[in-house]
Amino acid sequence: MSAPDGLPPLREVVARHGLEPRKALGQNFLYDLNLTGRIARAAGPLAGVTVVEVGPGPGGLTRALLAEGAARVVAIERDPRALPALAEIAARYPGRLEVVDADALGFDPRPLVGTGPARIVANLPYNVGTALLTGWLDGPAWPPWWDQAVLMFQREVAERIVADEGARADYGRLGVLCGWRTRADILFDVAPSAFVPPPKVTSSVVRLVPRADPLPCRAGALEAVTRAAFGQRRKMLRQSLKSLGTDPAPLLAAAGIPETARAEEVPVAGFVDLANLWDAARGGSGVRASA
Repeated sequence: MSAPDGLPPLREVVARHGLEPRKALGQNFLYDLNLTGRIARAAGPLAGVTVVEVGPGPGGLTRALLAEGAARVVAIERDPRALPALAEIAARYPGRLEVVDADALGFDPRPLVGTGPARIVANLPYNVGTALLTGWLDGPAWPPWWDQAVLMFQREVAERIVADEGARADYGRLGVLCGWRTRADILFDVAPSAFVPPPKVTSSVVRLVPRADPLPCRAGALEAVTRAAFGQRRKMLRQSLKSLGTDPAPLLAAAGIPETARAEEVPVAGFVDLANLWDAARGGSGVRASA
């Protein structure tokens, strides 16, 4: 039986094009069109929106995004086996799907997005999901080119994305970066049985909305400070921050953070303060986040 969009069922598409998922590419396909539709709807009204999708595979989520009214979908796919299947979707939706044969880790979609609203919606490959997210978050320009990102991760990664100092076990560098520049929420979980092949873990769909005016800070400085702090998270900051090459005591005192504190006890604003103070101590132009 054909799907509502008139295209063949995904299982048939996968079989016909020899698209068995490959572990090396982090592929786990979603065949349930109800679920892919739910993910697409989680991104809000899509009329007039250009959606960037990473790792579409056979195109289940791609089809849902187009069916939900996305003006355009830019689908970035590095697996050449998937290109013929995606071409069939492009033919069904003339002028609305652009397939890019590229590795998303090294591809800049901004020239293809245009000037209208853009959104990222993707069932990210597990093996590169965190790297892709941090790349979208740590650029020098802010607000970014996207107004919302709806992304699927392993549940444990999703929990790290939304964590703050109140969830010390999950709070780390990723939580600081996401909390600094976005508001992030877990929308819903997806059971392993929804995928082919089923992963060994539960997945979660996360929505990230850029903060219009995040605390002023240089991304590279925040990255350096959180790497030092969480790289030795069991140690007090007076010890772990020594790897920055600057005496941490004056920085901690100026930021109002006890020398005996550990990384998981410091809120995002505290790390921003430390990053700015560290920049200033090195001759940069750090700006106090609390100023």
